[in-house]
Amino acid sequence: MSSAQSGQTGTASLLEPRNFGSFLLVSLIWGGTWLVIRDQLSSVPAQWSITYRFAVAALGMFALVAIRREPLTVPRSGWGWVALLGLLQFVLNFTFVYNAELFITSGLVAVMFALLMVPNAIFGKLLLGQPIRREFVIGTGIAALGIALLFAHEYRASPATLEDVLLGVVLTCGGILAASGANIVQAMDGAKKLPFLTLLAWAMAFGVVVNCAMAWISSGPPVFDPRPEYAAGVVYLGLLGSVCTFPLYYRLVREVGAGTAAYSSVLVPVVAMVLSTLFEGFAWGPLSVAGAVLAMAGLLVAMRGRSAPPRRATPEP
Repeated sequence: MSSAQSGQTGTASLLEPRNFGSFLLVSLIWGGTWLVIRDQLSSVPAQWSITYRFAVAALGMFALVAIRREPLTVPRSGWGWVALLGLLQFVLNFTFVYNAELFITSGLVAVMFALLMVPNAIFGKLLLGQPIRREFVIGTGIAALGIALLFAHEYRASPATLEDVLLGVVLTCGGILAASGANIVQAMDGAKKLPFLTLLAWAMAFGVVVNCAMAWISSGPPVFDPRPEYAAGVVYLGLLGSVCTFPLYYRLVREVGAGTAAYSSVLVPVVAMVLSTLFEGFAWGPLSVAGAVLAMAGLLVAMRGRSAPPRRATPEP
């Protein structure tokens, strides 16, 4: 199948009940992960926390594969896709994100990750032929202005130095590009030929092995925080933040397109700030209110765009 044919992926509407329900659930769960990640870094090296998270996630995903009675094995031709998805999504993306939160606040990282929609849309257009609709461009522009206001508010409240902020921004950009690459990889023809949950399970397992090796090399033997809150955070991030959300999110990528699915990253920082208001005493100001309103307005504009129905691909010999 050619890239033009694979470009027919992403023609459904985000407003369809099944897609919109998945979108909201992913956004709400991921909106709560940023605070948990911050706590995970308090006493355990980032790479070990990532390793523990995906060890739990891989076990949960393999259990889901068994429950759904999907194949537990991957054909020889599929291991390259497993390794590529695992490296981009479950190693590089989270390594960049966790380390970014060592230098800037979780709110700043969450706000910056809303820009994931931009490389997703560009890569989806270039590599998969997914259309970039006019409504998406207009909505992205509105949302980008809201994100800038949210970023300004978070930066003013951040105790980080300019050097820390710049380093955190660079690391976050690395995470955004890795996540976007993973979004595109799993929607490509070779990856789509593999059983969906099986691909995710083995990609997570691959991530565990690589993260464990990186953690041992960079930080020495395993370190674990005995606090119940830390263990609960690992379980939350592994099961709800990974097993529950990644299958839903990647299905959205295939159904509505990578750029549109990434609009969950616009809603996530607003959810994160609401939770921060409830649990951390986050103080809303004119910038954050205006930013949240514009981000949501941009999301609504982007979701109004509907793609044409998919064309039937011509079979290739």
